[in-house]
Amino acid sequence: MALFKRKISLPMQVMIALVLGVVVGLLLYGHKDVANYIQPLGDIFLNLIKMIVIPVVFCSLALSISGVGESKTVGRYGLKTIVYFEIITTIAIALGVLFANLFKPGTGLDPNKLPKGDISKYESSAHAAEHSTYGNHFIDTIVNIIPTNFFEALAKGELLPIIFFAVFFGLGIAAIGEKGKPVKDFLGGVLEATFWMINKILKLAPLGVFAFICVTIMTFGASALIPLLKLVLVVVGAMVFFVVVVLGIVAKLVGTSVFDIIKVLKSEILLAFSTSSSEAVLPVMMQKMERFGSPKDITSFVIPIGYTFNLDGSALYQSIAALFVAQMYGIHLSLPEQLVLIFTLMITSKGMAAVPGTSIVVLLTTLGSMGLPAAGLALIIGVDRILDMVRTCVNVVGNALSTVVIAKWEGVFDKEQNKDYLNSI
Repeated sequence: MALFKRKISLPMQVMIALVLGVVVGLLLYGHKDVANYIQPLGDIFLNLIKMIVIPVVFCSLALSISGVGESKTVGRYGLKTIVYFEIITTIAIALGVLFANLFKPGTGLDPNKLPKGDISKYESSAHAAEHSTYGNHFIDTIVNIIPTNFFEALAKGELLPIIFFAVFFGLGIAAIGEKGKPVKDFLGGVLEATFWMINKILKLAPLGVFAFICVTIMTFGASALIPLLKLVLVVVGAMVFFVVVVLGIVAKLVGTSVFDIIKVLKSEILLAFSTSSSEAVLPVMMQKMERFGSPKDITSFVIPIGYTFNLDGSALYQSIAALFVAQMYGIHLSLPEQLVLIFTLMITSKGMAAVPGTSIVVLLTTLGSMGLPAAGLALIIGVDRILDMVRTCVNVVGNALSTVVIAKWEGVFDKEQNKDYLNSI
């Protein structure tokens, strides 16, 4: 009887849901009408998570900055964070170019024989993003960091303007001293209540995972995967190499292990993989990285910014996909042209960070600027969901590691807390 009374852990529940989702998806492959009844279960779970992301980011960041209290310190955090993000995403883009040149996933494929997907919704987003107020997407992004209406930014869920206001507001709380204590108490209470909500919402994670995986398998099955299997293998191989080698070296340099981070975040990585949404794990990841040894003011500052500027998996995928399209159409890109591609992706990936379907939109814009046929993306849209699941996991691991990097750089990483936390798992 004791065996039946033993509670199944949440990670195990998620794993079981993942397997069941694959099995049921294969059994119901092709029945898109059934998917319409399963998909809402996943959407409800994801909406519940997204509902509390903004309150967690705003309250935790404002509280942390009010504790730091100095604009110079906050400015130093920001500068170091952006410098690190730019370096690591550039490495990811360059690694993608290297893998695409070594393994040539697009060579030998006939574009006329591949099934085409619908990319019209991404084309409309790309077209909208091309209308720049200042003639440059990156400059637009910098200007739009400052919200004209904070409540409008809250309603739209725009992270960068919310982060800007939260930092400024936190500095204001620190500046008024004792008068700011009621505000800090209020924000602290909201944060605690929000984390209580998160614990309740996460109990629905297995249901959400089952729905997302089931619908994914039902929608494309193996038919879309087989012709593009080489592309999938090259992308996945590059992602694994990036995490194990590149992030592994970075982790080693700051005195930790990328495998320790993966161990700590195994449930969150599994959830991010299943839902293709890194937002689904943001609040819990902030909590866990704080326990891992990175101070609260670092985690609450670095991770939300990383969700816009440090999408390593997405950057790596975009460079491989761009060269895949060129190879598929028999277009040779010289070394200088590939360097231009790297530079273009560095800019476009930052300048369109808030656009829905960012990876595809960035690729559409990049292909157009490089003179490559944007129609090639319609040929890989069938496997994009699978690749999105993988790149989301890399984004999560990369952002988690960035908190350790900045904490070490600032000399505030808590080694004892890190050791105790790892021993407790």
